[in-house]
This record gives sequence, structure tokens and C-alpha cells, in this order.
Amino acid sequence: MSFLNLQGKIFVVCGLANKKSVACAIGATLAAEGAEIIHVVRSNERRETAQKLFPGAKVLTCDVEKEEDIRQVRDDIAAHLGGKKLAGLVHSIAYANYSEGLKPFHETIRKDFLQAVDISCFSLITLCNHLKDHFAADASVVTISISTTRMAAENYGYMAPVKAALESSLCFLAKSFSAFSRVRFNAVCPGLLKTSASAGIPGYVDSYLFAETATLRKQAVKTEEAANVAAFLLSPRSSGITAQCLVLDAGMGINYFDAGIVAKVVG
Repeated sequence: MSFLNLQGKIFVVCGLANKKSVACAIGATLAAEGAEIIHVVRSNERRETAQKLFPGAKVLTCDVEKEEDIRQVRDDIAAHLGGKKLAGLVHSIAYANYSEGLKPFHETIRKDFLQAVDISCFSLITLCNHLKDHFAADASVVTISISTTRMAAENYGYMAPVKAALESSLCFLAKSFSAFSRVRFNAVCPGLLKTSASAGIPGYVDSYLFAETATLRKQAVKTEEAANVAAFLLSPRSSGITAQCLVLDAGMGINYFDAGIVAKVVG
């Protein structure tokens, strides 16, 4: 038996887009521990990608903006389970549509902001609601946030407030589910990662290089490191942790006055 004790357990992993996705890394980590993965992706194109990356795994499509899609994927998961229970859910879904380009925060467009909240935050709430009868009594739900929602980076726009809503939702989900289960809800909050999705953020490469310099080890957080933390939170080894956000930033958050960075400014 491995330390994490995930052998034979079934997890739903939502959000795989390609091999660089956090969801892909988490799925690979869980599979390596002997778990069974049900992937839920947004489109048929991503379904084909997931099937290539995880041959033999169940892959379902679901547009989380459509309630009927969520109901259908719930029914498909239930049929696949055949009476078994889910050990956990991974929610690695986020989307921002800067339809008119990057704007100052006070000029945020209503429809873009509300769509981001719907896809990136409300999807967690409604997925958990629809799957509640299929969770094991002590299942674990893990979402992916960011290392801090209090750093006002212009190029990240309105997504930090959306992630803050996601993190707050964990507390309310944990409380409401506690009325009938011991299901836990936590977030992995990594620093800047090298993913395809993040590469689409304006100016992200420059921010990534700065963040790497600001970490104590002078090396950015790796996607696999975030996946390892997620696997721990999904396992019985983290049974005492719920409604928490585990920051994974390699010390960046305490290194504002790094001597090397200061020297470049004042030198």
C-alpha cells in the first residue's frame, strides 16, 4: 500500500486541455498511484486529447455554462460508477474572455466578469451539488486557485477577484456538506505556472520570469508540484484539512525585499 492510499479509488478530474494542463498533471499523479480517473473536458477536441494522454480512461464532455450538460455528465458518471462512489473531484476550470482587450480594472465589462465567475467559480458549486449523491461519505474536492488574490497585477485583470470568490466558496461548501457528510473542500494555490492557459495572459512571460527571480530557490513552481499537493489533499492522509487554501509559491510571498531584486532597482 502506498502512503496516499489511492489505489482503486475513482476520481473525476475536470479541466484537462492539453499535456501542460494542471488537470493533466493531477490525473497522471493519481493514475500513478493506482486510482481510476474520469476526465471531464469542455469539447470533443479536448476529449480526443485526453484519450490520447490517458488511454483507457473514461472521458466525458461538458460545457459548464450549460446546466443541461452538467446534468448529463452527472448521469454519465453515475452510469459508469455502477453503484460505486467517487473518492473525489478535481476542479481545474478557469476562463477569462477579454473581449475588448485588457482594460483597467474599473473598466471591466459586466458580461466578461460574470462569464468568468460562472465558469471559474459557480461551476464548482453546481458540479458538487449535482454529484453530491455520488460522493463517498469522506470524499475530497480540490480546486485550483492562485497563490494570492491580494496582489493587484494589472495583466491578471479581474480574475483575482473571481479566484477570491472561488476560495470563499470552499468555506460555504464545506459547511453545507457537513450537514450530511464528511466531504472536504480545499484549494491548491500555486504561484505562476508554465501552462498553455497562462501563456494566453498578456505579459505573462515577464511576470513568470520575475516570479521565478522572487522565489527563494530562484526556480518557479512546477505543475507537477501542484499536482503532488492536490493528490495529498485528495488522499485520506489529509483527512483533517478542509476549507483551506494551500499556498505553493516556493517562498515568493515572503521575499519582497530580495537583495538581488532590490539591487537591480537601486543599483
